[in-house]
Amino acid sequence: MRNGSIDVLDATPRAVVAIGTDYPHGYLLPLHRHRRAQLLYGATGVMKVSTQDGNWVVPPQQAVWIPPGVAHEVLMLGVSTRSLYLEPAVITGMDSRCQVIGVSPLMRQLLIEAVELVPDYDEAGRDGALVQLLLHELPRSAPLPLHLPLPKEPRLLGLCQIFLTKPDAHASPVQWAEQLHVSLRSFNRLFRQHTSLSFSQWRQQASVLSALSRLAVGDSVTRIALDLGYDSPAAFSTMFRRILGQAPSAWLEKTTGHPSKK
Repeated sequence: MRNGSIDVLDATPRAVVAIGTDYPHGYLLPLHRHRRAQLLYGATGVMKVSTQDGNWVVPPQQAVWIPPGVAHEVLMLGVSTRSLYLEPAVITGMDSRCQVIGVSPLMRQLLIEAVELVPDYDEAGRDGALVQLLLHELPRSAPLPLHLPLPKEPRLLGLCQIFLTKPDAHASPVQWAEQLHVSLRSFNRLFRQHTSLSFSQWRQQASVLSALSRLAVGDSVTRIALDLGYDSPAAFSTMFRRILGQAPSAWLEKTTGHPSKK
């Protein structure tokens, strides 16, 4: 179904409800939750998903898994979605936390077909077989390292949120420790305790996630690198490759089919 609402269709007597929706650029879905689990796939554009546990950036033609009952908000940057809403009873092999997952060519075609189904599709016919294949393929999807954990400690969370508004590759743990009036050793221990990452790892991950959304909307690698505080595009590309396994230009061409701007 296209441009429907899960609030209206939630009681549909089917294990899976598929909905396709087109969003204007910059549209924000405010904090909400679903009784069903959701697989949120962006056929176009970039999605920024936020929960109390962290942030996720979802590149074009990839998806985010949102378990039942998890409160989340989503910023849509030129996005056309294909969503599956799944009854909790049919979920097998999926994580109990949000995660970005890769979408195979087969899965992509199945999602495109699924949103054309009527809500009360014939479970015994071709439509039911398509949905069953989706349920088989879903657990085979590989997670992608596109999650940025957020601490729950209020003072530390405040610093992280400020950083996310303007990531800076030169941000120092010494500076953050001073703002919290703790020793560097105590700060490093506190940061890892609340994020499971070192400060350096978290800073780099935050920079990559910021870069992904800008790459997808056409910003140049050079402009992004300089805005993030890197001394050169090469230094930024090295860090990007270390985290995602490929250079920014290769990532963009793989996920969108378009080369990046230098």
